[in-house]
Amino acid sequence: MISPYKHLAEFIASKPKIVAAIIIVWFIISMYGMSQTHMKTGDDTYVDKTTPEGIVLEDYKDLFKSDAIMVIFESDDVLDKEYLKYMDTLMTDFSDEAGVKSVTSLADMVKSVNNGKLPKSQSDIINAKENIPTEILEKYLPSNMMTIGIISLDTGISDENKKTLLKNLETIISISNPTPDAKVTLSGTPAFQKQMGEEMGKSTGVLIMAAMLLMVVAVGLLFAHVSHRFLPVGIVFMGLINTFGIMGLTGISISMVVIAAFPVLIGIGIDYAIQFHSRLDEESKRQPNIEIAAKKTVENSGPSVLYAMIATSLGFIAMYISPIPMVVDFGMTCLIGVTCCYISAILIVPTYAILRRYKPKGELDEGLKKKMAAYDNLLGNVSHKIARYSVVVLLLLGLIAIVGVQLDNRVPISYDEETFVPPEMPAVVDMKKVTRTMGSTESLTIYVKGDDILNPEVIEWINDFGDYELSVHDELTSVTSISTLIKKYNGGLLPNTESEIKHIISMIPDNEKKSYLNGQMNSVIEFGMLDLEVDPTKSLVYNMRAELNWNYPPPGISAMLTGSTDLGINLVDDIANGKTQMTILGFILIFFWLILIYRRVSAISPLIPIIMIVGWNGAIMYVLGIDYTPMTAVLGSMTIGVASEYTILIMERYIEERKNGMNKYDAIRTGVQKIGTAITVSGMTTVFGFSALLLSTFNIIKNFGMVTVITVGFSLIGAIVVMPAILSLMSKFEKENEKGQLI
Repeated sequence: MISPYKHLAEFIASKPKIVAAIIIVWFIISMYGMSQTHMKTGDDTYVDKTTPEGIVLEDYKDLFKSDAIMVIFESDDVLDKEYLKYMDTLMTDFSDEAGVKSVTSLADMVKSVNNGKLPKSQSDIINAKENIPTEILEKYLPSNMMTIGIISLDTGISDENKKTLLKNLETIISISNPTPDAKVTLSGTPAFQKQMGEEMGKSTGVLIMAAMLLMVVAVGLLFAHVSHRFLPVGIVFMGLINTFGIMGLTGISISMVVIAAFPVLIGIGIDYAIQFHSRLDEESKRQPNIEIAAKKTVENSGPSVLYAMIATSLGFIAMYISPIPMVVDFGMTCLIGVTCCYISAILIVPTYAILRRYKPKGELDEGLKKKMAAYDNLLGNVSHKIARYSVVVLLLLGLIAIVGVQLDNRVPISYDEETFVPPEMPAVVDMKKVTRTMGSTESLTIYVKGDDILNPEVIEWINDFGDYELSVHDELTSVTSISTLIKKYNGGLLPNTESEIKHIISMIPDNEKKSYLNGQMNSVIEFGMLDLEVDPTKSLVYNMRAELNWNYPPPGISAMLTGSTDLGINLVDDIANGKTQMTILGFILIFFWLILIYRRVSAISPLIPIIMIVGWNGAIMYVLGIDYTPMTAVLGSMTIGVASEYTILIMERYIEERKNGMNKYDAIRTGVQKIGTAITVSGMTTVFGFSALLLSTFNIIKNFGMVTVITVGFSLIGAIVVMPAILSLMSKFEKENEKGQLI
């Protein structure tokens, strides 16, 4: 059977203009798809809506969750009568917007103690202030220079409608004719999410441009010995556009984690382009007919680069088991990206060469040749010594890896979005102002669902469970539910019959009870809580889950924790469990791939250095104080994908030399000597691509960039230092013919 690569090579060589036209059409379609991409933030990036937890969270958000936009009013004196008048007018204008449920401000409080009117003199304002309860003033008026208003939104309002509302509110502020010293700022979760999406859009463009510029520098320095040395940069750019196009056409969103995929793709994709370009340059030196050289490039490099790409892709495929949607999207984006970069390279390199009549450069500069030869010899000598002392080397490096695995368990896990974004981002600064003024906005929610929530037995359970949790957990500060509202409107008592309960509920204003009761089948219990670190919050959530299991509601009623705090703890668990599961699956996939391709015991050799690298990663994260986040959680499976290429290339060259009759030590020396320089150049170009992540203003991306750059360095060590030792030991399982050749 004729190889498909031979068919492809023949087609490109005979019809290069048609192939070029196909590439151009593909580029145009991708540009259209690119215009359809969109950013995604919030809960949808953290939780799978199809899981039981995701379904409950969506129900809760649709029926009960009401976000709020905070309005920060700042002035020389917010109690000035003209400023209060401006505040009252502005908040009234806000209340007329679609999606706004209610508004509250200092002006409303002053009016509530002044017969529903704003005072006409400064002395009346001071008197009104003295009649407002102190605990309320402390929250809404921390000083005479700042106060906070609240815009409560309708339940279940979509993210898109929130963005539209925020734009409308910003427009109202801009045309509101404030006093000269007035400053009005919108804050709260919706404003934070909107600004984070905008910053992500800017960051994506900056990171891609930075990565491309670094690639130009890297290729210019490390690939100067070939003609048209910047061709790989153009190929990677094409691969990126194709990736964006597929994402836009298939509806894959760009999230905080997915942003980091693009510099990663540039770092990996440049390697494929260089592999094809290098082979073309080599073949064109042997064969002056460029069509033949191009065909040999496709036939010889196509399969080997494909194997490397598949090995890398298996690490990304392992991310598909993650319960975190943005991690799955990251893996999918990387998988699409490496495939696009591979296809771009195998099509563009030979097509470009034929159409431009590619000619290789002459002999290398003598000084450069000597330096390359010296480096080759150094690698050969080092690998030879490592092979002879393989046990000592493996014990030492393996010990470091074991220590790293232990330290990995001590690396903290972070889920707070505010720590992921630039600390100087205005929305973060404003959120801190609100938190300092109004205290913690954290809460825990119990979602109660059943056939008849208004049954006296159910109402009593809701009341008793809320009181019990408040009494046993000092971390909880308050409890509010339909039962607390019923007691509020019934003299502090719970009615004994359902008809009495319904009568009392009919007396409660709709805007008050709708936050805790929806019909007769859905209700929530809201607990206010202190602002806690991850571990105390995790302990509280675990305890409340356990208490729900034994202090269960009446028959026909279910109760389950939900809301943002529960989501955060689920995310911590998903990161902790997911990173291990993804790494193990990555190893399993690579293991079976190697056995399938090589069909020999020694084929597992590349896995051993990768296992060590994963251990070293844990140690370096602990030493550098980098937390696990949804992004760094993919490090293990991504390491498998990146490092496997280098270790497999070393093993392939070793096997080739052994089949040519070399003994194991000479084969190791020659293999590392011949491949080591190419791997070093490839690794350095990858490092340049990953280094762009260090320029991100997002802490989550910057930290990911730091550990991935270090991981590539570890991958080079694993290939050049650990692999010789592994191959030396694995040689005991090899079979030789009578000539000493590997069979």
